[in-house]
Parts: sequence; structure tokens; C-alpha cells
Amino acid sequence: MAGYQTTQAVGAADLAVFDAIIDVRSPSEFALDHVPGAENLPVLDDAQRAEVGTIYVQESRFLARRIGAAHVARNIARHLETALADRPASFRPLIYCWRGGQRSDAMATILSQVGWPVTLLQGGYRTYRRHVTARLYDEDQPLKLMLLDGHTGSAKTEILNALPALGVQVLDLEGLAEHRGSLFGALAGRPQPSQKMFESRLLGALHGLDLDRPIVVEAEASKIGDRMTPPVLWRAMQAAPRIVLEASQEHRAAYLASAYGDIAADPPALEAAFARLPIPPSRERLEAWRSLIAAGDFAALAQALIGLHYDPAYDRAARKADAPVTARLALDPLDAGSRALTAQQIKALVTDAFGGV
Repeated sequence: MAGYQTTQAVGAADLAVFDAIIDVRSPSEFALDHVPGAENLPVLDDAQRAEVGTIYVQESRFLARRIGAAHVARNIARHLETALADRPASFRPLIYCWRGGQRSDAMATILSQVGWPVTLLQGGYRTYRRHVTARLYDEDQPLKLMLLDGHTGSAKTEILNALPALGVQVLDLEGLAEHRGSLFGALAGRPQPSQKMFESRLLGALHGLDLDRPIVVEAEASKIGDRMTPPVLWRAMQAAPRIVLEASQEHRAAYLASAYGDIAADPPALEAAFARLPIPPSRERLEAWRSLIAAGDFAALAQALIGLHYDPAYDRAARKADAPVTARLALDPLDAGSRALTAQQIKALVTDAFGGV
């Protein structure tokens, strides 16, 4: 008889009672998506999992189970001697695998024999994933959103990230998606998380917020890089009032040249972004841009791209938006004092709109 408990609960309050969430799936499964805050202690690594699966199909079920059991025993022993070596007698882990089957059962059985009060997530990762899908695709959330809007280069993300210090709740979608939300917004050397991982991060962030209080979120397109904003949040964003930041094109170009320094220093990345422009630039325009890159004049390049791509795209989207504009705030995005003042103004506007922050 198993010496552990089982649960199907995966809400934030339910998970908070555990000292650790242990994902025993292979590293590649974990990398694709996992419960936020989980640590990966695989009972079979990717190579071992492939080996056992091949033996199961091509040779025999018995041989696969015997070889798999040996791998599992060695791996769990190593975890007990390393990652779990300093856990106290009161340690309370939640363990899961893909569907609450043999992998998590093996880990839970051994850890419970150590004496730890172990809980197994019944249904495994699939139970958790159904929870994410229900919350972000099926169940409308009572979100009190205020959108932070404005042309590209108006320092929206920087100001958004300054608001928590003022007591304002924010949801940083670009941070969760690891993308700056524009054609040139990919982060150098950092691929975006999978769609499932983005959704897990998003739901984890929402779990950490008080949904009875307002939340400021940057106005985004329905996709951030290659990651789609889930329908429940997207519907709430489309209906939310917005605060629009306004800055001159010259100041925004200078800000972009500074904020996008990693892309500016990577000519191949710039060329790849040029190729993704909805309206391909002429050969003459491309050569002019390459000359600006060679000269290190990234502010001039940014201003050219603002005029050709960013502002027209923003203006088209703004004309379609039905949500009311609460205020328009002028600022100099390069000036720290101007950004700080704008953050204070946003806090006051959110307080007025929702009766507090």
C-alpha cells in the first residue's frame, strides 16, 4: 500500500502548503513546461527514457521495465544524496510526472519510506495543464486592468517596471514571454519559452496578484513575438481603459537606440528583422540603413524604422481600439526624472479610476 497521499488540487493556495514541488519527468519535458517553482529531479533522463521506450516496443515489456527500474533506482538514490540531502524530517514535497503514473509513484514511494510526508499530484502534469487551460481559455477572470499604451520608444516597459515600488500591481507580459513585443524585440541569445510555459508563467503571475485590486499591463498585440496572449486575458485587455504615453519621434528614436543596444550591436539580427518587415524595404532603403549601422548611427536608423513601420502600425491599431483613453501623458523617455514623474501620475490615475491601488 502506498505510503503517500494524493491530490488533484493545483491552485496557488493548494501548492503553497508544500515545501517543494518536484517534477520527475525528463529534462526535455520539464523545459517545455512545468508548474512554476517546480524543481526537476528526473527519475529517467531523456536518453534513458528513449532507451526504455525502444526496448519496450522492439524487444519486451519485461526487459524494458527491469532496465527502467534500475535507472530509476540509481537516479532517485543520486537525488537523495545530492538535491535532497539537506531536507529536514518535516520536508513536505508534492511530486508529479506526466500523468501520475510509474515515474512519480516510484519517487513518492521511496521518499515516503524515508519518512517525509509526501503528496502525489493525481493525474500528474496533465491535471495541472487542464487547470491552466481552464483558467486562461475557459473561465473569465474578474480582472481590473489599466493598459499602458503609447508609440514604440515611449519607455512603457521601463515605467511599468517602476510602478510596483509605488504600490501599483503590474503584469509584465513581455518579461513573461521574454520578448519586447515588437519586430526587433527578440532578446539576444534568449529563445522565447514555449506557449505552454508562457501560459504557466502568466497564470503563476496572476496567482501572485490580488485580483480585487487594479493591475497595470502594457498594451500589446495579441501575440508577443511568437507567443499568443490567452483569450481570457486578451478579452479583458481589449475592454480595459488605457493611459497613453506621448513623446516626440526624435526622443523615442534616441531611447530605442539605447534600449535596444543588444540588437544594434548584432548586424545579423538586424538583417533578420529587416526581412520580417510586413512591407519589404527597397534595395536603396536597405543600403541606406546598412550605412547607418556601419556608421553607428542607431538613433537615425530607429527614427527611420519608426516612420516606416512602428508608428503606422501603432496608428492603425489605435484607430481600431474601442477602449476609452483615461489620460495622455507627455514625457521624455530618456529622462529619468520625466519617467519617475510619469510613474507617479499613472499611480494617481489608477487610484482615481479604481478607487485605490
